[in-house]
Amino acid sequence: MFNKKEKAIMRKETPIEKSEIKAFLGPGSQFEGKLVFNEIVRLDGAFRGEVTSHDTLIVGESADIQADVEVGTLILSGNFKGNIKAKTRVELRAPAKVEGTIETPAISVEDGVILNGTINMNLDEKASGSKPVEIGIKK
Repeated sequence: MFNKKEKAIMRKETPIEKSEIKAFLGPGSQFEGKLVFNEIVRLDGAFRGEVTSHDTLIVGESADIQADVEVGTLILSGNFKGNIKAKTRVELRAPAKVEGTIETPAISVEDGVILNGTINMNLDEKASGSKPVEIGIKK
């Protein structure tokens, strides 16, 4: 019924234009250390270390990340091992493979994502009468 082209169009796309991305680590690249940024960054290569920002980090399908990440928003499609703290939200998109802890007030997980770890959802203090929610997912 649907051809391959129509299925690709139906997939949820990142509402971020390429021109808005300020730094890019391409496939085949490797970086080790501490990454601090103020605007949108995309990682498609291998990264080891720490990432800190109040903005958006996009991790592409070819990325292999082992890090402690503290960002505003994380959009993850690649391999990730470590700890994630996102102030706004985390989007896990297929074919992401995640091992570690995620702390965020909002999370979305597509079908096909492999997630082994813990999720702590601490709701905004503005939400009256709400309590933090903890979900444990193990192998």
